[in-house]
Amino acid sequence: MKNIILIGMPGAGKSTVGVILAKTLGMTFVDTDIAIQERTGRLLQEIIDTDGPAAFLKTEEETVLSLHCCNSVIATGGSVVFSGKAMVHLKKDGVVVYLAISFDEMAKRLKNITTRGIVLFSGESLFDMYHERVPLYEKYADITVDCSEGEFEDIIGEVIGEIGRWEG
Repeated sequence: MKNIILIGMPGAGKSTVGVILAKTLGMTFVDTDIAIQERTGRLLQEIIDTDGPAAFLKTEEETVLSLHCCNSVIATGGSVVFSGKAMVHLKKDGVVVYLAISFDEMAKRLKNITTRGIVLFSGESLFDMYHERVPLYEKYADITVDCSEGEFEDIIGEVIGEIGRWEG
């Protein structure tokens, strides 16, 4: 089976959905945020605060390009779509699923914005970030699943159903 790549806003549920999806389908789970932390020995927020958002994006791209996964569910960081190279690398061996949420739902879910490792450029608000990223998620997505409401089990079922339709 090809990889399943989850993209979407911070707070969309990529890591949570990813773990359950991998378990349900008997696949390996990879979280690119954890891979970045393992590669650098630093927390995401520390990289952003110390080196800046551009340096973080470069580290994220390098980390994603170093991944060679098979039969894996890959939960990406919300900013991965800023790297065309990273997205081409991920798409070549898998199906990209955009876990979409509304701006209001994202804002409600993000309680730890200053420690979570969210890439915000100087002067950029969450609202700005949301509207900058949505077109990129839509561009790279093979499948879009709305995750603003519903239980994780329902979302998993919808993702599996949509992948089946996409492959069929």
